[in-house]
Amino acid sequence: MATETLDAKGLNCPMPIMKAKKAMKGLSSGDTLAIEATDPGSVKDFEAFCRATGNELVESGEDGGIFKFLLKKG
Repeated sequence: MATETLDAKGLNCPMPIMKAKKAMKGLSSGDTLAIEATDPGSVKDFEAFCRATGNELVESGEDGGIFKFLLKKG
């Protein structure tokens, strides 16, 4: 179960990343953030975001047009 959940459905780049960045600031190291987005570009965006910030992309998947991510704060 994620520490926090972010609904970024209906938002286009760069909004899902901006909202995730803000949400991650409020988390402690080791906490997780579950994100749901509809922007197909968010897949590569969250991979790059995690590389750049030192956070871990624990899970990434797609279900019926909804892209789901689980990020762990580094």
